[in-house]
Amino acid sequence: MIDQLLIKTEIDNCDVPDANLLVTEDDTPVDNLASAKQQRLLVGSLYSSLQNQIFLAEANVGVYHTYGEPAIFPDVFVSFDVQTPDNWWEKQNRCYLVWKFGKSPEVVIEIVSNREGAELDKKLQIYEKMRVSYYIVYDPHQNLGEDILRIYTLQGRRYIETTNNWLEDIGLGVTLWTGEFEGRNDSWLRWCDQNGNVLLTGDERAKNAEARAQLLAEKLKALGVDPDSI
Repeated sequence: MIDQLLIKTEIDNCDVPDANLLVTEDDTPVDNLASAKQQRLLVGSLYSSLQNQIFLAEANVGVYHTYGEPAIFPDVFVSFDVQTPDNWWEKQNRCYLVWKFGKSPEVVIEIVSNREGAELDKKLQIYEKMRVSYYIVYDPHQNLGEDILRIYTLQGRRYIETTNNWLEDIGLGVTLWTGEFEGRNDSWLRWCDQNGNVLLTGDERAKNAEARAQLLAEKLKALGVDPDSI
C-alpha cells in the first residue's frame, strides 16, 4: 500500500506520497451541532483577533502525518507560519500534509461528545508522535472523567499533563467562558490572552464598537453637540 502511494520528486529525488491517491475528504458531516458551534468559535475568534500573524486554523480538516497511515481529523488545529496555498482546490492542497507544510500544527483540540473517540489514548499517541506542542481535550459533559479541560504539553518526546492554561510557545491561552455565541448561551472553550481576556469574535468586536459609538454620541449630546453634525 505504501509503495502505491509514493511518487518520486524531481527536485530532491526522494519519495513522497502521491496526493492524488490520498483520501482528503469523505463528506462525513460533523458529529453534532454543539461541536460545530464550538469549532466555529475557536477558529473564528483567532482569525478576527490575530490579523497580523500568519497561521492556519481549521476544523475537521484531515491531517496526514505518516506515510501509509490514514489521516487524523482534529476538531480544531492551529499551525503558525504557514498559509493555505492559493490553488487550494487542487488535490494536494485540500488537506494538511505535514511533509508539504514542513511542520506539524502547534495546537490540536479535541472536543469530546461520547466515550468512543479515543481522545486520551490513540489520538493522544498520534499527536505525541507528530510532536504537536499542545494537545487540549475539552470534555464539557465529563464523559472521560471529572476534568472538563485537559491540557498536555510536549516535553522531550512525551506529553505531560499540566494545569497551566497559558501556552507559552504560541502566546495564547485557553479558558472556560460562559456567555452567548450565535444566539446560544452556554459554557464555551475560548482562546484568551495572558490576563485571561477572551479573544473576541468579529461580531463581538462590532458590538463593542457600536456600544462605544453610542456612548460617545450620548456624551456629545450632553455637551449640546449634535453627533450627526460631526
